Amino acid sequence: MACNELSDESLVRARELMQQHRYDDAIEWLTTCRRQQPDEGIELLLALCRYQAYLAQPPCSAIADPWLTAPPDPFGDVVGVPEIPASKLDANTLAAGIRHHGALLVRGLLSADIALQLADGVRQALDACAAWHARGEGAFDNSWYARLPLQEGCELAQARPWIEEGAGGVWLADSPRMLYELTELFGSSGITDMIADYFGEQPMLSVGKSTLRCVPGSIRHADWHQDGAFMGADIRSVNVWLGLSHCGEDASGLEFLPRRLSRVLPTGSHGAYFDWSVGPGMVTEAAAGMATTSPVFAPGDALLFDHFFLHRTGVPAAIAKDRYAIESWFFAPSAYPAGQVPLKL
Repeated sequence: MACNELSDESLVRARELMQQHRYDDAIEWLTTCRRQQPDEGIELLLALCRYQAYLAQPPCSAIADPWLTAPPDPFGDVVGVPEIPASKLDANTLAAGIRHHGALLVRGLLSADIALQLADGVRQALDACAAWHARGEGAFDNSWYARLPLQEGCELAQARPWIEEGAGGVWLADSPRMLYELTELFGSSGITDMIADYFGEQPMLSVGKSTLRCVPGSIRHADWHQDGAFMGADIRSVNVWLGLSHCGEDASGLEFLPRRLSRVLPTGSHGAYFDWSVGPGMVTEAAAGMATTSPVFAPGDALLFDHFFLHRTGVPAAIAKDRYAIESWFFAPSAYPAGQVPLKL
């Protein structure tokens, strides 16, 4: 049987499962088929299936946070954000890093080769997005860029143009090829299972916060923020911020306050440029004498943090190159932020 006939049969079977609202089965089936045969149609339908699974059964609050009591801190002698190799990453070190220090820096979460391959994928997704805009909205979608068909009136859709035109990014959900690659990578590396252990439940991936980015070497300023200002404080989250190129020396990186904050700070005051940003005066107050820091990231290094973490794009003095990175925001279904639109993993 020809490859296209196999693909057609796979898609027919998947659509039958989706019509029966058997989305978990459809995701498993499509993923298995895609592993056996690269296929754009399978990638497109798999992205849609992950979204429709949420529409059929939205997250609901039912499970308590397993870390309401602060975990033991194996980094008690560390001032600032602890740093570990990927081999030491598990739910306990993640909980300790975030709950005691604000974040956890993981060296070599991915190999440099894989990180650079992903950077190339980000570039292709951004180029496909630019081509889509140049051709007009009726242009044919491909799996590098195909807009997730959000429900009519979805407020989140209003943020999409800003991400694409003003922030040098594309939603991960709008690149079915990269969504497939990342979900496979997070699954095979144990990252998804580790975050599930941390949440105490299987995580969901955010449409509105998971982003493929290329920050240009021309950037000269960035604003401080906490993501909880956009999503609320009463949620449970983990952002896997993954550097795909050298960051922090001749390309932008991350600058952050290396301490745990347990609340969302006031925004739009203390010299803030935007109503959503944290003003420099408020950053000084929150720092309480602690200096901000901007580590150097190698391709494949990652910073893991939640919605209370105070940070901004770091702009080193010698900046000259573009920076590639991926933000992957995971949320606990029982405490999912309203309006962010989840994808089923």
